[in-house]
Amino acid sequence: MTVGHFKNKKVLVTGAAGFIGSELVRQLIAAGAHVVAVDNLVSGHKKNLDGIAGRFEFVRADIRDTEKIKSLFSGIFAVFHLACLGVRHSIHSPLENHEVNAEATLKLLLLARAQGTGRFVYVSSSEVYGTAEHVPMDEQHAAFPHTVYGASKLAGECYTRAFFDTYGFPTVVVRPFNAYGPRCHHEGDSGEVIPKFLLRALCGKPLIIFGDGTQTRDFTFVGDTARGILTAGETEAAVGETLNLGSGFEISVNALAQEIREVSGRAAAEIIYDKPRPGDVLRLYSDSRKAEKILNFKPQVSLRQGLGRLKDWYDSLKRPPEELLAEEVIYNWQRPANE
Repeated sequence: MTVGHFKNKKVLVTGAAGFIGSELVRQLIAAGAHVVAVDNLVSGHKKNLDGIAGRFEFVRADIRDTEKIKSLFSGIFAVFHLACLGVRHSIHSPLENHEVNAEATLKLLLLARAQGTGRFVYVSSSEVYGTAEHVPMDEQHAAFPHTVYGASKLAGECYTRAFFDTYGFPTVVVRPFNAYGPRCHHEGDSGEVIPKFLLRALCGKPLIIFGDGTQTRDFTFVGDTARGILTAGETEAAVGETLNLGSGFEISVNALAQEIREVSGRAAAEIIYDKPRPGDVLRLYSDSRKAEKILNFKPQVSLRQGLGRLKDWYDSLKRPPEELLAEEVIYNWQRPANE
């Protein structure tokens, strides 16, 4: 990390009230940046930004509102683009998912280039790969996404790389593998396996595994993921590159359930199996050596440590886990009944 690279610089973060975005905002503020935090609060939460001190301004806006977003670009030194709609959302609302994740990314690139922005960091996803054909998966692994989400994030990647190749616009693509930690999503169609498992265990409810549980993931603590994203935005050698950000540790969902039993203190928590989720990727396992070489990226938090930190964070909320779990949607790929 270049000391002081963002000090006194104005930085635009889209998806800033989301899980990873809010952690990135905190790290940018700590690095001395002036952050313009943009989110429409559809899946992000304003409370995720509570307690942030420093030069920080929040703007509620949809990234599809081109005129509104254009008005925010005055003096912007760098853009970190995290705003998106997620995997399960893409199953019940594929067109909207494409509009936000792909089309809006292209429009944001056009704005950033027209305004002379010094760096554009596009935060993609390991979902662009689909199921691993070989492991660990480096950036040359074929991309065959299983869902419209994965496809739309891949489209955003391609637009971002095209702006570098065609116009020489300084872009970077990062592919985080499965992030978890404080402020991660348990609710609605954004809900992910770790927070859902942990809250269920704390509530004495069964952990629900979709499929046979042999599917694997590479879970990375959110602080490590955000640090990799930030460093990609300040490292000159990263310009034009596509970089994995993962822990380099593969674990099955079955083994994860056992880890969460132990961390939660509920060793006897029941595990039940349900039908596989549509479009589910069966294996993800990152090779992040390129990011290690270019960014000096090395995850610092182990899975057991990170799960403990997440539990401590839930404890700090002073909200009963039952209250939090009430926001869970079990089959969160189905279209909500009120739509």
